[in-house]
Order: sequence, then structure tokens, then C-alpha cells
Amino acid sequence: MSIRLSITELSKVYPTGEGVKRFSLDIKNGELVTLLGPSGCGKSTVLRSVGGFIDPNEGSIQIDGTEVNHLPPEKRPSAMVFQSYNLWPHMTVFDNLAFSMKLKKVKKSQIIEKVNWALTLVQLQGYEKKYPTELSGGQQQRIALARALLLEPKVLLLDEPFSALDAKLRHELREELREIQAKQQLTMLFVTHDQEEALSISDRIVVMNKGNIEQVDSPQNIYNYPASMFVAQFIGKMNFLQGYANSEKISIHSLAYPNLTQYNGNVTVAVRPEDIVIVNDAEMGLDATIEKVMMLGHYAEVSLYTDYGKLKMFVERNEMSQFKVFDTIRIAFSTIQAFPEENTTHINELPKVQNPIKEENERYEKV
Repeated sequence: MSIRLSITELSKVYPTGEGVKRFSLDIKNGELVTLLGPSGCGKSTVLRSVGGFIDPNEGSIQIDGTEVNHLPPEKRPSAMVFQSYNLWPHMTVFDNLAFSMKLKKVKKSQIIEKVNWALTLVQLQGYEKKYPTELSGGQQQRIALARALLLEPKVLLLDEPFSALDAKLRHELREELREIQAKQQLTMLFVTHDQEEALSISDRIVVMNKGNIEQVDSPQNIYNYPASMFVAQFIGKMNFLQGYANSEKISIHSLAYPNLTQYNGNVTVAVRPEDIVIVNDAEMGLDATIEKVMMLGHYAEVSLYTDYGKLKMFVERNEMSQFKVFDTIRIAFSTIQAFPEENTTHINELPKVQNPIKEENERYEKV
């Protein structure tokens, strides 16, 4: 598969010191790549540089092997879908979609054919005579997407296009976007700060932090094998404990796991809530007191106090009745991730943290 978009050593630093530095990324033809990160990490700077709306300080941007740095936005083989729709309110849907083709002197019959094709693609057939003010936010965003597709871009750029919509509509539109992208074999560079959005639609995710790339990988690997503490903290929910690594194993108090990373010394152990399991072995595992149980749709979140920190555990919805507040259970971890940790107490010298529920129960028993 050929490279459609190539960004090499891109730098854009603002007077505040924020921006991106030496950013490089290749995107294949027909690939949907998402730039993901917190506000101010530089993801929109990269996207707008590709679109021609920002002039980078240095670096090269090539589309199909041709450098486009010197070209204005309207001359680049790319199109941008913004968060704010940017539809002309005084024009009908048809005129909004046909405007660029009219400027190019496209025949009327071809314009009608292409507008109908685009409206069918975004499932808004029959909306030609409506004005943007007569449409919902989701419908306006569909029209904005259709307008971008009519430009027949080699690279479609999307800058948080669904962030102004409610959760249900966001979910529906990103599914439709993925279907359109797959059907048309579009090359897309997508920007979002929504982790779920990135994980659900991307072929690859670029996790950014303070203008730098932390990890580039598939959604599965980003979630299952975070390459840094930042990625582990940023993507999904994660529990963190202190552990100790030697050549063979990583120890978390009475628990031991293979040392696949070959770290030595103190480490931070990261555990997904769904990877916490109940064990019956009295000699293994950690004692945990149930603080609360919250229903979150198809699963429940159980908050736990342990002598070594507070943890979150996910359980199936039909199992949540087994977990009672103030009960003590014994837990272990089905899988872990480990990251090097500096200037921490040795694992064998770790102080126990305060467990208010356990202490309250002990006071009650004494009375």
C-alpha cells in the first residue's frame, strides 16, 4: 500500500513555547489515522499545517510524493471538515454543496448527479432545498462532510468534527464516517481528544503529548500495550501500584508476574479494571474492601480499598449483586503492565496506606 501523506520533521512553535517539534508521520492510501491527546498537545497544529491553514517553521508535507508546503489551502489536494460546520446559512443544502463545482464551471447535469451522490452517501437524500438553520447539528455536520467529499480530496482532514454533538449522535456519526471511509477507501487524518472515538474508528492512533509523539500503533496495541506512563494514564481507566522487578519477575507484595520488560528495581505497575480478578487462595492476592458499586450500562464498576491503594474493578452486570459494600474480597491481576519508577521506596519497605472502611469496621467490631 502506497504512502498518501508524508509529514517529515514538522515543527511549529508558538511564542508561548507550545506547538510541535520534529513531528514525522506517514499515512498509507486508504488509512484512517487519528491524532489523539489532551488540549494543547499539538494535534490541531499538525492537522492545520497539512491543510495549509498554518505555516510551519520547518519540515516537509508531501501528498502523493509532491510537496505542498508552498500551496494555499484551496490549491492543496486536501479538504477540511471543521467542528463548526462552516455552512453558508443563506444558501440551500444544494447550493452549499454545489458552490465549488459552479466555480469550476462543471456542467449542471454533473453537479446534480454529484450532489445526489454525496447526499445519498451521508443519508440525507431529499434535503436539497432545506437551509442549514432547518437542520439539526448532526445533519449540518453530515452536509459539511458531503461538501468536503465533493472536492474529491486525496486526504480528508477532520478537526474534532463531532465534539459539539451529544453522545448518542456522536456514536452514530462516527460509525457512518467509518463506513464511508471504508467504502470510498478515503485517506483520513482525524483529530480528537475523545479516547473512545479514537479507539473505535482508527486504523492507527498517534498519541501526542506536549508536541511530541508518545506512541503510534493500532487501537488494540495502544490500549493493551501502552508504551509509556503517559499513554497508560491517558488511554482508558487504569490502576497504578508500586512493584519491584528483578531479572525474572515483578512482585506486587504477595503477587508475582513474569518480568517481560526486563526492568530492574522499583516499577510502577498498571492494571486495567477489567484485569482485576477474585481469587480464593488465602496465601495469594490482596485483601480489598468494597467501597461502592456503580452500574455503568453493560458492566459495573467496583471501587476497592486495599492496604496499598484504591483500585477500580469492572465486573459483568449480572454479577454485581455479589458485591456488597463493606465486604472484603481477595483479588489478583490477570495481566499487568510495568514502567520504570525512580526515587521510590523499595517494595519491601512500602508503608501501608490508610483504609478508612477497614478501620471503621475494626472500630465497630471493638464496640
